[in-house]
Amino acid sequence: MLIRTGFTLAFDTFGPTPMNLLLNVRPERGGDLVTPETINFSPAVPARQSRDSFGNVVTRIVAPGGRISMSADFMIQDSGQPDEQAPNAEQHPVEELPDDVLPFLLGSRYCDTDKLSGIAWSLFGGTAPGWERVQAIVDFAHTRLRFNYQDADDTRSAFDGYNQRKGVCRDFAHLAITLCRCMNVPARYATGYLGDIGVPQDPAPMDFSAWFEVYLGGRWYTFDARHNRPRIGRIVMAYGRDATDCALTTSFGRAPLAQFDVHTDEMPEQEITLARAA
Repeated sequence: MLIRTGFTLAFDTFGPTPMNLLLNVRPERGGDLVTPETINFSPAVPARQSRDSFGNVVTRIVAPGGRISMSADFMIQDSGQPDEQAPNAEQHPVEELPDDVLPFLLGSRYCDTDKLSGIAWSLFGGTAPGWERVQAIVDFAHTRLRFNYQDADDTRSAFDGYNQRKGVCRDFAHLAITLCRCMNVPARYATGYLGDIGVPQDPAPMDFSAWFEVYLGGRWYTFDARHNRPRIGRIVMAYGRDATDCALTTSFGRAPLAQFDVHTDEMPEQEITLARAA
């Protein structure tokens, strides 16, 4: 299938303000792009790109002061298949994990493993290691938290979410990630586009989404504690230890959000034909 996706964001700044942006899809999906993924800035500003330590594409700009908007609109090819399921995927002994996977066992800013370790072992110590244990954690996080956009709090940690029993998609991901790490399952945070493809349309405005991946059986698998079902059309923009590493915009100065629009839609067959003809 083809998915048309993109965003328009605007910020009000009060003098020159450096900004780091993680607004591109991950390099692994570059070959799936059908049209160029170009970020347009108004007013126009110089921009340069690099890769961070997690392999995410970082765009650096300096907003000149006043309102700055940034937007993209592109098409990307997707398999149209739901998240892969592997119920027999095994959990690795810690000593056998690859070196680059080990950091995803450790506590981080929003994943306070030290506060949840005892709780995790009391809840999941009796589950079979591997896929079964991860699914049990996802089921728990899915029912433990109540989703509400009005409950968003960018200071809420996994332990806070566990106690407050509320949050948004990032809180579901943080809680599940932390419980997985407590049980010696490497888990990493993921953020990107996730449209209402293959599911009933959500009447709420479209947003970026957060989910997570775990390392089992020699590879990473996708889990989603908020929706707790395989989904179609995930487009990853960033990986990291938690939301700190995956902030889609970081401003080094005051920059209140003035506009936020995201779109992610499966293209109808007739539009696909026209797009390919062009």
